[in-house]
Amino acid sequence: MEVVSLNQISPDQVIIWSWSFIILNVTILYTWLVMAILVVGSWLVTRHLSSEMHVSRWQHFLEVIISIIRGEISEMTKKGADHYIPLVGTLFLFICVSNVLVIVPGFVAPTSSMTTTAALATCVFIAVPYYGISRNGVFHYVKEYFQPTFIFFPFHVMGELSRTLALTVRLFGNIMSHEKVIGILLAVTPFLFPVVMQILGLLIGVIQAYIFAILSMVYIASALSAEDEGHTEVKKEGSPA
Repeated sequence: MEVVSLNQISPDQVIIWSWSFIILNVTILYTWLVMAILVVGSWLVTRHLSSEMHVSRWQHFLEVIISIIRGEISEMTKKGADHYIPLVGTLFLFICVSNVLVIVPGFVAPTSSMTTTAALATCVFIAVPYYGISRNGVFHYVKEYFQPTFIFFPFHVMGELSRTLALTVRLFGNIMSHEKVIGILLAVTPFLFPVVMQILGLLIGVIQAYIFAILSMVYIASALSAEDEGHTEVKKEGSPA
């Protein structure tokens, strides 16, 4: 296995194993590792769930995270927060764990690869119409793309694509740049300063996970609010004078 060097812009370039068209690189390996940690960790925390007053520290920690996520979603959607927790919560936990594990020597955050951030942004891109259609149907969702006139259709489409691109580049740029800065500091400065930067990097990693999850919910909530406004207008037009 090769070591990621400073001149490599992405861990995708580090190939661990390949056969024919099948390639296993650092990004895929550490993505699987993060997923395994989340799956096993979730199982360990939830296998002895209790509704009693005294619960395990890990269950309490998980409940705090879910409560925070539910509260943030409720402020945006006003109702049905639990419907969006699986997606938003998973995005947050995956990105957060990926970013925090950079303190482990040799670990490379999957979020420092644009392929990973693009995949996460694509999930949001698909989720926006999914939640919009599931609430009010295909007709009302598609209708919003032609508001206020059909001329605005391409602009709405470009808006959706630009938001996906923004999510991709924002997360990739912040995580990748931080890793490169730490690598440079470790090479040219004493030990203490990079340690401080590493601690700051952990904070930045958690914040970036929070921002990505919140922006994802903002995009979903904006689509839902547009759908609700359209539904309200239709009801008003159809109501007797």
